[in-house]
Amino acid sequence: MDIIALLRVERDKAAQQVDALDTAIRALSGLSGTGATRGRTMSAAARARISAAQRARWAKVKRQQKVVSITPKRRISPAGLARIRGAQRVRWAKLRAAQK
Repeated sequence: MDIIALLRVERDKAAQQVDALDTAIRALSGLSGTGATRGRTMSAAARARISAAQRARWAKVKRQQKVVSITPKRRISPAGLARIRGAQRVRWAKLRAAQK
């Protein structure tokens, strides 16, 4: 077989795959859940009433919550950190001396 015949065979396989993909796309395009509208739209006044009611519900929930004060995160002082580092250096020095 020559190269041209092989290329034609590959082209035919690719065309069959494209046809199969097109068929699958056509079958699935009707199943998308984004296009189902009910035909009724909500008026601006109705949307405003719903949003005002929701804001009122959230305000009521927020009033009922207790305010908890968050204590500031404790931080070590520079002097304390220097003591810890010095003690760690002493520990490592003892370990190295014991290994020798």
